[in-house]
Amino acid sequence: MRYRVVQSIFPPGNYYFSGNEAVAEGAIAAGCRYYAGYPITPSSEIMERISVRFQKGGGVFIQMEDEIGSICSVIGASWAGAKAMTATSGPGFSLMMEAIGYAAFTETPIVVVDIQRAGPGTGQATRVGSGDVMQTKWGSHGDYQVIAHSPWSVQEMYDFIIKAFNMAEQYRVPSFVLADEAVGHLREKIVIKETVEVCDRVKRPGAAPFDTEEEGGIPPMPSFGEGERLLVTGSTHDAYGFRKTDDPNVHARLVSRLHKKVMDHRDEIVDVEGYYLDDDLEGLVVSYGFTARSALFAVQRLRSDGVRVGMMRLKTLWPFADRVVAEVSKRTKKIFVPEMNMGQVAGEVMKYACCEVITYNQTNGEVIHPHTILEEMRRIL
Repeated sequence: MRYRVVQSIFPPGNYYFSGNEAVAEGAIAAGCRYYAGYPITPSSEIMERISVRFQKGGGVFIQMEDEIGSICSVIGASWAGAKAMTATSGPGFSLMMEAIGYAAFTETPIVVVDIQRAGPGTGQATRVGSGDVMQTKWGSHGDYQVIAHSPWSVQEMYDFIIKAFNMAEQYRVPSFVLADEAVGHLREKIVIKETVEVCDRVKRPGAAPFDTEEEGGIPPMPSFGEGERLLVTGSTHDAYGFRKTDDPNVHARLVSRLHKKVMDHRDEIVDVEGYYLDDDLEGLVVSYGFTARSALFAVQRLRSDGVRVGMMRLKTLWPFADRVVAEVSKRTKKIFVPEMNMGQVAGEVMKYACCEVITYNQTNGEVIHPHTILEEMRRIL
């Protein structure tokens, strides 16, 4: 895989950014040179900043007529050779689902930032929520895999968008930054380093763009205009892109490879962070996104009171950290999962944990306060 170290476009140093501003800068640092989007709260600051920055640093920005046009335009730009992205929220994310499935099936590297707000429907446009976890993975039809990152800070908004671009290029998949509104509008210090590690897609003239016998299952990807005879279709296709909708073996092989090229590498993709993961814990919190900040406060307070509790933070949500959850659940009597939804990640934890799993669900458009988690944990322990 073509990883290389490049100089940061933005001057290195300490900055005081919002999460949405940090995403814009991180995307440019990762090599994004095409953005198509439609303004929607609470993600609009991303496109506003990129539209200005592209004027000075190069890149193509288009405000589209809606989110369907935005995601389709990004897919086309990727096949033209650009690192491309869009950002949205709530109902805009819903409108993108059919095209995200198309991108997965055509193995198109794209990046989508979803700044989650309270839903469903148009919900509360300016309030926080974490209700898009399952939609990110299962929103389109058919079997496919994606990669989704869950930042809890402005620094991670910058770092994770770079990872999202790199993994989209490496695995040829839709790659997501799935942030809460509270992180998108949070403003705090970040550090921009002198260099950035970026990944470029593999090109191999004459090679089949939709199949490979090589280990890893990720074929090289040509671009239009490079002289290749290139066909791209959302229908079942063979190694060179020819439609084969009546061949069951072709379809089964294609779907299986799309699944395996991510799941066979999930130990490399899945990213978790552990705190106080001692043996024989009385309780363990599994958390992600902005809620993890409140959860860590509660865990540290309980530890200071002598309570044996630990915490695991999910920095990636898809592929799910199934093996990690199964292993860490052996160290504790109970797992507590607080979420700003009705239990979307808790359901995944229940699949793999070998202990009792207790949920706390808050859907009022407010972040979960640290003392709320503290009180709930004291009640259940």
